[in-house]
Amino acid sequence: MVYSAGDIKSLREETGCGVIDCKKALEESNGNRDKAKDLLRKRGLEMALKKSDREAKEGRVESYIHNGSKIGVIVEVNCETDFVGRSEDFIKFSKDIAMHIAAMSPRYIKKEDVPADVLAKEPDVKQYCLLQQPFVKDASKSIQDYLNELIAKIGENIRVGRFVRYKVGE
Repeated sequence: MVYSAGDIKSLREETGCGVIDCKKALEESNGNRDKAKDLLRKRGLEMALKKSDREAKEGRVESYIHNGSKIGVIVEVNCETDFVGRSEDFIKFSKDIAMHIAAMSPRYIKKEDVPADVLAKEPDVKQYCLLQQPFVKDASKSIQDYLNELIAKIGENIRVGRFVRYKVGE
């Protein structure tokens, strides 16, 4: 079955994936957009896993000060090249992550970062791990999902290096 350029363009705008990837996903799902999105999401996760071993020493430090100047965040987001570090998508992701940290108060980046004594007291630390939290702008996906989508779109390893969150009085 042949899909129109409009179908492919629409799916590409929704997912941020390449034209050929969108076309293949539509073909494999027989035109079902939801299945095509799922296929693209799975491929993005596979791509992220393949790239996770690559070194990410470039990137940017993003800051966010919430209205009223009572909460502030500084976050380091890493990528492989300075070219990607200056790209519009990467900058948007960095700003979204900084805002998310201000709103959701994560304590750790991923579950593996949680100290054993904290894990023993609170076995469900999912709510405190940045990558496992639902994204504040779109609760249908986690921060890890958002990160995987960006990795699939850009084609480089990207990771959140570290962050600090300040709140007046804490």
